[in-house]
Amino acid sequence: GMPAALAGVLAAHTTLPVIGVPLKSAVLEGTDALLATVMMPSGIPVATVAIDGSKNAAYLAAEIIALGDPELSEKIKADRKAQSEAVLKKDASLAERLKEF
Repeated sequence: GMPAALAGVLAAHTTLPVIGVPLKSAVLEGTDALLATVMMPSGIPVATVAIDGSKNAAYLAAEIIALGDPELSEKIKADRKAQSEAVLKKDASLAERLKEF
C-alpha cells in the first residue's frame, strides 16, 4: 500500500520541519492518507498540505527556507504577484468573452 504514516515516522525522528503530502488512493480518494498525516501526537508536528498537494508542499518548503534567505523571499513574492496578475488577466478575458452572450 501507500505508507501514509511515513511523514509521521520521519517527524518522530527529527526536529527538522516535515511536510506531509497525502496522496489520492483508489479506496477513499486520499481521505485516509490525509487523516493519517494530520492526526499526530502532541509534540510530533507534521505540516500537511492538501491531498496530492505536492506543489503547495514545495512552496511551503521554499517559504521555510526563505525565512533565512531574503533573496528567495523576494522571488516567492514576485512569483505570487505573477500568479495574481495571471488570474486577473484570465478573469478579464473571460468577462470579455461572456459579454457576447
